[in-house]
Amino acid sequence: MAKKRANGEGNIRKRKDGRWEGRYTAGVDPETGKPIAKSVLARTQRECKEKLQKAMEELEKIDITKRRDYTVGEWAQLWYENYAKPSVRASTAAYYKNYIDQHIVPRIGDIKLTALTTLQIQKFYNETKAHGRVQRYENMDDLSLSNKTIRGLHTMLRQCLEQAVTERLIPYNPANGCRLPKKEKKKSLPWFCIIISDRCVEPDKPCTECRVYLKHKEEIEKEMEKHDH
Repeated sequence: MAKKRANGEGNIRKRKDGRWEGRYTAGVDPETGKPIAKSVLARTQRECKEKLQKAMEELEKIDITKRRDYTVGEWAQLWYENYAKPSVRASTAAYYKNYIDQHIVPRIGDIKLTALTTLQIQKFYNETKAHGRVQRYENMDDLSLSNKTIRGLHTMLRQCLEQAVTERLIPYNPANGCRLPKKEKKKSLPWFCIIISDRCVEPDKPCTECRVYLKHKEEIEKEMEKHDH
């Protein structure tokens, strides 16, 4: 079907899959000189027009003089130094710095802030969870990260992007639409951990593979034998 003009709001067309797509231009890329194409999708033509109108209105709120200045990595570093670090505890700031340096900058840091999408962030979370752990020694097989770590990474990135929205660098927060891994139930400590360390030192590992268990294995097994008799 041919594209239709919707009162100067952009182009609307019906796709082969039955959905309606509204396309509009969100400025010009200063590096290439080409128009920046954006689009919205909807089930009906009316809904598509409404989404397109909203997108165009949000676009007008963006500060044109700033919106192409930052990459995701640049903005994350700027946000950390000026907004996060001065207002959070030192331990939280250390977590944030690690998230930025070890995960955000290497994986999505080069993406333009205005071009970052929810899908890109979702893929970033999925890939980081699967093999985002820093390989600290050779033959380290398990490079996956816990659900808690990914949720913490999301909390930080969402706050970072929300500040960009506040400063009118982007029209909306693309992190808001992401699906996160479930909250992990708090792991109850086995009796030997309570006695020896008072905390779980390796929550991502089974108890029998924990370094506390292995270090005190003989002592623990002797104690378990006493309980069995």
